[in-house]
Amino acid sequence: MTTAPQPLVEQQTRTEHDLLGDFSVPANAYWGVHTQRALDNFDISRTKIGMHQKLVGALAAVKEAAALANQELGQLDAEKAQAIAAACRRIRKGELHDQFVVDNIQGGAGTSTNMNANEVIANLALEILGHDKGDYRFVHPLNDVNHSQSTNDVYPTAAKIALIWALRRLADAMEHLATIYDAKAAEFADVLKIGRTQLQDAVPMTLGQEFATYAIMTREDRLRLLEAAELISEINIGGTAIGTGLNTHPDYAQLVCTHLSNITGLQLVTAENLVEATQDVGDFVQLSGVLKRIAVKASKICNDLRLLSSGPRAGLGEINLPPVQAGSSIMPGKVNPVIPEVVNQIAFEVIGHDVTISLAAEAGQLQLNAFEPVIVHSLFECIDHLRRGLTTLADRCIAGITANQDKLRDDVWSSVSIVTALSPYLGYETSTTLAQRALAENRSIPDIIRSERLIDEALLAEALKPENLTHPWIPADPTA
Repeated sequence: MTTAPQPLVEQQTRTEHDLLGDFSVPANAYWGVHTQRALDNFDISRTKIGMHQKLVGALAAVKEAAALANQELGQLDAEKAQAIAAACRRIRKGELHDQFVVDNIQGGAGTSTNMNANEVIANLALEILGHDKGDYRFVHPLNDVNHSQSTNDVYPTAAKIALIWALRRLADAMEHLATIYDAKAAEFADVLKIGRTQLQDAVPMTLGQEFATYAIMTREDRLRLLEAAELISEINIGGTAIGTGLNTHPDYAQLVCTHLSNITGLQLVTAENLVEATQDVGDFVQLSGVLKRIAVKASKICNDLRLLSSGPRAGLGEINLPPVQAGSSIMPGKVNPVIPEVVNQIAFEVIGHDVTISLAAEAGQLQLNAFEPVIVHSLFECIDHLRRGLTTLADRCIAGITANQDKLRDDVWSSVSIVTALSPYLGYETSTTLAQRALAENRSIPDIIRSERLIDEALLAEALKPENLTHPWIPADPTA
């Protein structure tokens, strides 16, 4: 039975007005005409600003701080200010994030994002006061919610607050990963293995030392990340359009910063020169560089993990990564290092975003950088993907690694590189000849030394103790 087509239900709308004329907006939407035009203009990434909850919360925090400062300075009616502040608090708690609908990638230096925030907050404030959406006689998105503000100080200030919150979560993920590395370092503290330089056998070390190195590398980068977070705590709110503070009370900049610090719990500071701070995105470039550093080093570690676990029969096969999924649609039993591989790919993405951020920063002109939206979008992508990737690496890979101890031990004693530990007794030239013989005759270094009695057995045993092979020590005097 064929069902007759149903007539389309026409969506109810309300009409709003801007400099281009009248425009229809969905009647139940908390956004308004400026947001609606941005929806039509910027269908680019399909990633809405509402998906970045921290950015929405930061925008609401900025608008709340501005309303309170303006009320305190006599610039905004108390009823309006309190309604705006109440609306902002509800948004900061998670309400109406689905109403922040403009695309992250947009022209206009973030104007559409600021307009979206102004309109949603205004309409929620109207609702709180008992008025209809769009009845801006009582609370206006620009005259009231945006009072003493410009996109050019609101957007970067909100972005920095949101980034600091996101960076703290990334820092926590990095510490978690370092802690997992620590646990593996302790577990493998006595597992002797051969080190490698340029993919060739080097001197012995322990597997614990290898994982302890990864913990140190991760914590070093975490410190650099926290330093970068401090740099972006300097904000330009109060500068309005180009940093001169036009249309603000003389005490507004400091007061709004104080309110904003109290609301967010962050130690924010007003930039010494707001004209400079409004056009300079160097702190974003610095942060991007740190994120790239984290990504590059994490990717290097993942390269190591893939090499060390290669095989299982025809590779290095020193460690086993936990199997998390089948690796091939054609080769039964194959398991791939998919967790390190995904972290590698995140690193490639972060490096690409760093190029984007560098180009966008360089392209700024005169008193404003119009390309902050792609900078901010790229930074959030880097931070979010790194946080998820490093957490996945810790929990689904590092925590479950096991060591093939027999193979590791056999590789050490069969390697000619342990002759390095005997060169203080034999000399460099003799040691070189010994290494060449061991390779040519397919014999071990200790075997040749014992057969030809080149070194006293007690001295040989002392020199080849695992603790002496992997730590500084004073060799016995070969002439004694």
